[in-house]
Amino acid sequence: MIGGGVIGASVAWHLQQRGVRDVLVVDASPEPGCGSTGKATGGYRGQFANRINVELSLLSRAKLLRFVDDVGVDPEYRPVGYLFLADDQATLDSFRAARDIQHAAGLTEACELTLDEAQRINPHVVLDGVVGAAWCPSDATIRPLNILRGYLDAARHGGVQVQWNAPVQGMEREANGCITHVTVAGERIAVGQVVNAAGAWSARIAAMAGVDLPVTPARRQIACTEPLTALDDSFPMTIWTRDAFHLRIRDRRALLNWPVDTLRDDPYALDVDEPMVERVMAIARERVPLMRTTALDASAHWVGLYEMSPDKTVIFGRARSCDNLLLVNGSSGHGVMHSPILGQLAAELLCDGATRTLDVHALRLERFAEGDAQPISGLL
Repeated sequence: MIGGGVIGASVAWHLQQRGVRDVLVVDASPEPGCGSTGKATGGYRGQFANRINVELSLLSRAKLLRFVDDVGVDPEYRPVGYLFLADDQATLDSFRAARDIQHAAGLTEACELTLDEAQRINPHVVLDGVVGAAWCPSDATIRPLNILRGYLDAARHGGVQVQWNAPVQGMEREANGCITHVTVAGERIAVGQVVNAAGAWSARIAAMAGVDLPVTPARRQIACTEPLTALDDSFPMTIWTRDAFHLRIRDRRALLNWPVDTLRDDPYALDVDEPMVERVMAIARERVPLMRTTALDASAHWVGLYEMSPDKTVIFGRARSCDNLLLVNGSSGHGVMHSPILGQLAAELLCDGATRTLDVHALRLERFAEGDAQPISGLL
């Protein structure tokens, strides 16, 4: 297993639950939570515009709801809801089209709101220019590090080995493309199966196996406020679709995200763009009046990396040119919320030769070359 973030940890735990006893997880980080998992704000939603993502969300939600029983840690799934705000009729129409897909997949609680209804759901926001909203009360906040810790600790308790400070340096392959050995921190390790769960770094890993994986890093910066007295963690995740600005409250602090990429020579750079922080805070003060006297906490901002696929949907399945390499990459900001079911599906594929819980054909790497990528519809 290459990658000890939440997806790799989930795959490891699910394999251990299936009785696999020779699982090794390697990660270049010094300790758990140093990669993208530790930088995630912790959102869960079922409101997507393609069926496969809705299905992944619903299957993951079922696992999150029994996470304490299965793993022994509270993932803090709190259904505060996601409120998507539309500022024109075309966006509202796209919400409706997406909702048809959501209802057909089983997310029947997703609904449309009038302006008055949206204001009642979130009375703290200014709705100037908004014409309608999409809402799902079962969308939620979660704790990424709780999920990571739960899977890692339970997996290790079951015999999974985990190595930190263990970068992958190379791979050896047979003539048919299958990987025989992986070199990790100077040690040559014989392998039967390899799982690429390396997140934003997954294309580099795939390239070692001769696989062209279209996953790229995208910087996402979070501005964090001082603790608030007027707002609490029941504040719904609220997204203005006209510019993708969104915010939530965690531990009584506002987490502000405006997913506009700030260019860096190094796409993996994690330095904070201070001017962007100030611009984001100006937007927040305009749209949430109670935040107009709120101060930013300069010590608390951070930058994390999304692992983006071309259609913002995970790439899952064996690489055709390397049959013993399983790809679980490109979740595009949905990795934490989908990690429970992705781990289960990976274990099914590795142990049974096929997935039985969900048909994953739509997630194959080859969809891009075949012209069968998932449709993209804004945030939904």
